[in-house]
Amino acid sequence: MATDPLIRLFAEERRVLAFAAVALGADTPEKAAERSGLSPREAAEALRKLQDRQVVKVEADGRLGVAYGHLRELARNNAAQPSAENAERREGAKGAHGPEGYGYGDEQTEMVLRTFVREGRLVRLPARWQRKLVVLRYIAEQTFEPGVEYPERTVNDKLRAWCEDAPVDHVTLRRYLVDLHHLQRQYGFYWRPAAAA
Repeated sequence: MATDPLIRLFAEERRVLAFAAVALGADTPEKAAERSGLSPREAAEALRKLQDRQVVKVEADGRLGVAYGHLRELARNNAAQPSAENAERREGAKGAHGPEGYGYGDEQTEMVLRTFVREGRLVRLPARWQRKLVVLRYIAEQTFEPGVEYPERTVNDKLRAWCEDAPVDHVTLRRYLVDLHHLQRQYGFYWRPAAAA
């Protein structure tokens, strides 16, 4: 069973302490370090990870705050959508996978892609989980060669191109691709597995 990304994020004590400090009003890294009992370096590392995962945000005036909107969106998606593993298992049991393995027949796959991808750009991510899987797998297959290692900067640049006009950023897109195992990551490098997921 796959582990929820937020559970993995908060499985590290320093991140929990830093998050709690921000939630209780610490609006600078210095205050977060002081209130959490962490060293400035530990607090900075924890806050950086929390910002990468978009649970802590930096306001326009530079103050730290909890990204409640993003957390609510994650909660809604988690409650409304099955996990990727369960969705794939259920669709596989129904025999609904088309030849490309996107989870739909050819026509449905094409319709989903026409709706959410235009001229090599992501319009938006679908709300329905099965359609989201189709779009994310397509992006992975169109963007990354199997087995080729890409540094994080290159991955970010490639995904930014998809997100240019979309209400989703490259960090969110990268996180989905890693969580769904379309990309694997180690030591700052990413690669698409050679075998189809």
